[in-house]
Amino acid sequence: MLLNTTHFNKENNNLIDNKVGKAYTFFQSIKLKGIGSKRMVIDKVSPNLASVINKIADVNYGNIELRPNGIIVHITKGQKNFAWVIPLYQLVIYKTDGTSIHANGRFVNFKNNKTFKENKAFFDKLTHIKVEYDKQYNFTNLE
Repeated sequence: MLLNTTHFNKENNNLIDNKVGKAYTFFQSIKLKGIGSKRMVIDKVSPNLASVINKIADVNYGNIELRPNGIIVHITKGQKNFAWVIPLYQLVIYKTDGTSIHANGRFVNFKNNKTFKENKAFFDKLTHIKVEYDKQYNFTNLE
């Protein structure tokens, strides 16, 4: 689900909360040692996300926010902000040259540079959360 979050919209906030859960409280975020990534440079996006990326040779930035049942990829395009809401059951992470976040036939590839390397601990945490989520569906004993 891709939403324009430039201006406050109660309906958008309700949609996001229903899809990936309410934002963590201050104390929960401290306990998790942070729930958001630092700003990263977007290298490539899928064609169906191209509308939220600057078309000129400008640098595109994004960051990721953890929620109890998923993540939100925040993308900035000039003065506009967009939120790509991804539940954990749809989330797929690929470690390529940088990292790619995939869901529902869309992807965002973050460039492997200094800003990406600062987020290594965040991606380790995100991978751990995804693995723990997938453990509740035991696919190893399919006999």
